[in-house]
Amino acid sequence: MPNIAAQSLEDILFKQGFISADQLSSIKLESINSGQPVEKLIAAHNLVTADKMTQAKAQLLNVPYIQLAGRAIAADVLNLIPEPAARRYHIIPFEKKDDEIWVAMADPLDIQIAQFIEKRAGLRVKPFLSQVEDILKAISEQYSQNLTSEVTSALKEVEDIKPEESFQNTPEVLREAPVSNIIDQLLEYAIKSRASDIHIEPQEDRTRVRYRIDGILQERILLPKGVHDALVSRVKILSVLKIDEKRLPQDGRFTFTFGDNVVDLRVSTVPTVFGEKVVLRLLPKSTAAPTFLELGLRGSSLKSLETQLQRPHGIILICGPTGSGKTTTLYSVLSKISTTKVNIVTIEDPVEYQIPGVNQVQANTSAGLTFASALRSFLRQDPNIIMVGEIRDTETADLAIQAALTGHQVFSTVHTNSSAGAPPRLLDMGIEPFLLISALNAVVGQRVVRKICPHCRMELTAPPEVVEDIKSVLGKILSASSAPGSLKLYKGKGCSYCANTGYLGRVGIFEVLSLSESIAKLVLEHASSGKIEEAAVNQGMVTMKQDGYLKVLEGVTTMEEVLRVAQD
Repeated sequence: MPNIAAQSLEDILFKQGFISADQLSSIKLESINSGQPVEKLIAAHNLVTADKMTQAKAQLLNVPYIQLAGRAIAADVLNLIPEPAARRYHIIPFEKKDDEIWVAMADPLDIQIAQFIEKRAGLRVKPFLSQVEDILKAISEQYSQNLTSEVTSALKEVEDIKPEESFQNTPEVLREAPVSNIIDQLLEYAIKSRASDIHIEPQEDRTRVRYRIDGILQERILLPKGVHDALVSRVKILSVLKIDEKRLPQDGRFTFTFGDNVVDLRVSTVPTVFGEKVVLRLLPKSTAAPTFLELGLRGSSLKSLETQLQRPHGIILICGPTGSGKTTTLYSVLSKISTTKVNIVTIEDPVEYQIPGVNQVQANTSAGLTFASALRSFLRQDPNIIMVGEIRDTETADLAIQAALTGHQVFSTVHTNSSAGAPPRLLDMGIEPFLLISALNAVVGQRVVRKICPHCRMELTAPPEVVEDIKSVLGKILSASSAPGSLKLYKGKGCSYCANTGYLGRVGIFEVLSLSESIAKLVLEHASSGKIEEAAVNQGMVTMKQDGYLKVLEGVTTMEEVLRVAQD
């Protein structure tokens, strides 16, 4: 073991380049004169971050350093130390290797705590140094909402299940088995945490469970590999799928009730090299379509869309990549215009939310009910308004155009990155330009960004380079009275409400492109999406990025979120 006394914390920081030679001399001199510890003086002068200080201290103590952020901890490992003890002693176990338990500690030299852990776990302790704040944050995340403890108690009852025997159990046995309790806990946690999807993923030595919360996948729990097939079998029984078919993908659905929450779950299984992966999409039944203001539509974009909605016929398209909230916007539009005086019919795959007064049809390709075939039938149903879930092919696009030209309002979605990309995409599908400009009223481009948690929101001063970026993107939109130094940004510090992420909920950023004469002329000329967007901006269109930056200045979201989804 190296001689710890031969080196000091400040020397390590200097060798690693975190403090300069002048700072090193100054700190040593101040420590001698004041009698205060070097570590306290470095922190007081903000010379290095707490993270860098902890890394240097780990090197000084000759123990490994561990960063806990983003790391999921297996349920059986976490259960070795109860939460009260973990909080009291600032420790958290994060890995089990052979006869060792790896523990993150604020004080890795505390022999008494190490002996307490060894006695409780029956394993030899390998200490790691971590920041106290990181340990407490990890404890809050990992023990959160009793997910781990509830699942662990159920795991004790199913630890003897052998993977090769799991699918041989009859449905009656599995319904009563503790594995059903594990599925219930996973679903309940998803509802509590507002998750939209649950991923149950087999890996080489364990099963990982991830939740998509506010559009971001977050690892929440790791389960023993031996219970994976039993979990999959339970989900298949609930979804009325074939338990013994493990070589082909399967799709199903079931309903789950938790308190006042009734949730439809769409289930998809696919075979992977380590077993079957299951994804469950949660579709709350009670969720009402949000209003335009709740979506994040406002200002000139909202005015443009509302103007186009008043036109009795024509197509309005919503565009954006998968997961950008297009379907939710369509539902909001239909909810707004649905009255007893109009007949609205939709063809969707799948029907995610039920709208009162709207005739919603579920596509069934295997039975021959496609978007195109449904559209043909709709025209004989005396519709006023038709909604097509997605324009995927030439036939659907052609029928939608014809419906719009024959006096119907048509709403649909297209997978393009911006509103200006929609006309060229339809032209690529074979639509005649003169028909397109006659039928197309408007295109709405959108993305969704996470909102800053209102419970832990804090104000920041914008750095000069960020101010310049905001000014260049917003241009004339930014008020001339805003001095460069007065721009304020915001972020979430992280709290129990937002699971220490700093974000809570989501909101849309939008751009609405109305088909003016000049833009129609560009479409006739097969102009690129870039030229169409340039013409739209010159006519006053607020782009998605600009809308996002305005929401940043209002404290709704962060620059990082806008750039994550709307960067060119």
